[in-house]
Amino acid sequence: MNSFTVHSGLAAPMDRANVDTDLIIPKQFLKSIKRSGFGPNLFDELRYLDEGQPGQDCSTRPLNPDFALNLPRYAGASVLLARENFGCGSSREHAPWALEDFGIRCIIAPSFADIFFNNCFKNGLLPIALPADTVNRLFEAMYASEGYTLEVDLPAQEIRTPDGERIPFKVEAFRKHCLLNGLDDIGLTLESAAAIRTFEVGHRERSPWLFDTIA
Repeated sequence: MNSFTVHSGLAAPMDRANVDTDLIIPKQFLKSIKRSGFGPNLFDELRYLDEGQPGQDCSTRPLNPDFALNLPRYAGASVLLARENFGCGSSREHAPWALEDFGIRCIIAPSFADIFFNNCFKNGLLPIALPADTVNRLFEAMYASEGYTLEVDLPAQEIRTPDGERIPFKVEAFRKHCLLNGLDDIGLTLESAAAIRTFEVGHRERSPWLFDTIA
């Protein structure tokens, strides 16, 4: 998993509340358990004018010119500004996979669905919940200034705006540790690899009959 320390990125809008995981990555594209390859179908229903099919080359599909992430001013955005209850709906982990594969590293919203919020931290994304009025101000500043970039400092737990404002945010200490060090659940387990091996050797010595093979 990619670590997250200090990230500076172009901000883009998902200016609607209650964006569910089926809108983030529609169910017909959940054909793989790999973490990569879902970016082209992120927000598929909003992003394209046709109905996409699994395995289809998205580079040939007609883009929706009214969808924000298709606009040249937001090309390469890696910070997503969103509204209330982002990531609601089903618990599919493919939603943060698709966002990360597209290039999003941080999502800022007034609130998140709990399961989606937890899944973000396990997949290298930083979800930040801020008061609604603060998010409104960020939306207004972003719309008013093309190329609006935010610097997100996880160690300091603050967002820095182009005009010098510093916006603090909260993050639970364990989740912060995992993101800073790029540790998903597997990575956390492997941190204890030496202790696991020691236990396995001792367990075999204490209970050899459990490991006897039948001739």
